[in-house]
This record gives sequence, C-alpha cells and structure tokens, in this order.
Amino acid sequence: MIRFCFSLTTLLLIVTAATADPPDADHPFMGEYHGSVNADGKTSRAGLQVVALGNGEFTGMAYGGGLPGSGWDQKNRIKVSGNRTENTVTLTTDEGHKVTLDGLYANVQDKDGNDIGRLKKVIRSSATLGAYPPEYSIVLFDGHGTQAFKDGKVDDEGYLKVGTELLPLYGDFTLHMEFRIPYYPERRGQHRGNSGLYINSRYEVQILDSFGLEGLPNECGGLYRQKAADQNMALPPGSWQTYDIRFRSPKFDSAGEKTENARITVRHNNVVIHDDYEIIAKTGAGKKEAPNLLPTKLQDHASDVQFRNMWLIDHSRGTVCEPIGPAIVIDSVVSACSCCD
Repeated sequence: MIRFCFSLTTLLLIVTAATADPPDADHPFMGEYHGSVNADGKTSRAGLQVVALGNGEFTGMAYGGGLPGSGWDQKNRIKVSGNRTENTVTLTTDEGHKVTLDGLYANVQDKDGNDIGRLKKVIRSSATLGAYPPEYSIVLFDGHGTQAFKDGKVDDEGYLKVGTELLPLYGDFTLHMEFRIPYYPERRGQHRGNSGLYINSRYEVQILDSFGLEGLPNECGGLYRQKAADQNMALPPGSWQTYDIRFRSPKFDSAGEKTENARITVRHNNVVIHDDYEIIAKTGAGKKEAPNLLPTKLQDHASDVQFRNMWLIDHSRGTVCEPIGPAIVIDSVVSACSCCD
C-alpha cells in the first residue's frame, strides 16, 4: 500500500487577498471567496469560485460548507454565471439567487432580493509550496540548470518550460513539483492552459486550467480519460500549485505479462485526489504498457505552463522517509515531515 502521513493540521492555509496590477478589467473579480450565508434561518459556511471568461463574462461554482479542500461537503454545489458592468460583477443561479462582486467581497441575496450572506475574497496556497528537497532526493530543477531534462529550456522568468522529459528513466518514485498555469480567459476547454505529467510516457496526470469547473477525468488532477480527481483542487490561473505524487510501476512476469497494475497517490495542493489508486491501463494517448521504462514527460500542449522546485525520490534506492515541509504560514515557515510505511 502506498500512502502519505503528515504532521500538518491544515491542508490549505487561507490568507487575505492581495492587490496587484491586473492584466485586464475582469481579473480583479476572478478568484475564491469564503464566508457565511443564512438560508431558512440557518447560518452555514460557504465558498465561491469565480472564473473569468473574457469580455466581461463570468462563470463559477458556489459550494456548501466552504471551498474545495477547505470545508466543502463534497455534495452541495451550484453553478453561477453572469457579467461585469464597470466595477461590479453580478452572478445568478438557475434558482434566482444573486451574487454581487466588488472585487473584495461577494454579497449574496436570495431569489426575493433579501441579503443572506457575505463572502470575502481569499488567496490560498498549498501547504507543500516550497517543499525542501531532502538530502537523499534528486533535485530536478531549482532554477539553476536543466541537466536533469532532455533539451530542457528556461523561460525569461527563470522557470522550466513545457516540452521536455526527465533524465534518466525512473520506475518507482515520489515526485514534488510546482507549476503555474497562465491566465487565458478567452480560451476554452483543453486550450485553457494545458500541459500534463506523463509518467513513463504511459500515465498522464493532467495539468489544465480547471479552476471552478466540475472536475472531470480530462481536467486538472485527472488521470486522463480514466479517473477524475476525487475533488477539483485547482486554484486560479496564475497561482503556483503543487503536485506531490507517489508512483509505483506495474509488475510483469518473465513472459512479459502484467501481474500487478501501477499504483498512484496524488496530492494536488496538499489534498489527496487519488489515494493509492490502481491504474488499470495506460491513459489517453499514452504508450502501451510493457516491462520497460520510458521517459516521464512534461507535455507541450501549446500553453506557457511553468515549472519550478522539482525534486524526486527514487524508491529503487530503498528510501522510506519523505520530508514534505515547509508548511507556508503567513509570516513564518514551519517544517513538516511525512514518512511512508
């Protein structure tokens, strides 16, 4: 069995939203909101994700209990949609509820126009963002050189670009990686910030701007076309996000017949989205399963996805303890450690 155990008490830490020069007039309204609503005389926590679609158009999702990974009950969610008029965005649900955004707060009204709640805009960061590579790990990319990649290239900001693969080949491993998906508001579907981690060129963990979407097998965190993430943990485009992945290769007998499926545990932004999942076959356009190892790739899908702080623990060396810190706290750094049984 493959599992992670953490000393952290929180999965994602919420900090107050910061301001920056926006790339367009819609961007300040995009993002996550968290607070309380009162419905039928009962006050409960709620979350809201607002997605910019370009030209003043918006969609999103409202969640009962809080945001995904931070309180959402994984049952209740309602799609919202609407438009921007100058400095205000108005979103509605099919049931007639209205949400009005000013960029800092989301004011919620019921279908009769009564105020029932107020949510505050927040920025969340993965608790494994900036995780230290342990002494026995292999540092793949820390901003200084691309020797661990075939034809690896660095962009003008100093981050690793898509369209490369790991050197050498790896079978069983733990991988930490951080990625940032660009803000492409007018793109749709698989064109909206697409890449992917192609393990052994056979099994793809999708990388895509899936913020505020349903969470399908071809969306961020999905095992492409095979299994959706247990919940959609995508953060807004432009955010640095993390994958912490433990992978065990399939096993074959001397005749080349598969005797055990590959297994994978994936934490997306420090929330488990695949828990020791048994991968039944290659995913999507992956190479056919076989005993030989193939390269692990960062897929080039015509999007400027960026990567940083990538390191790997090669389990063929028998390493068992996996440090996963630091946990990012607003004004301090707290070390954390994870070990596997």
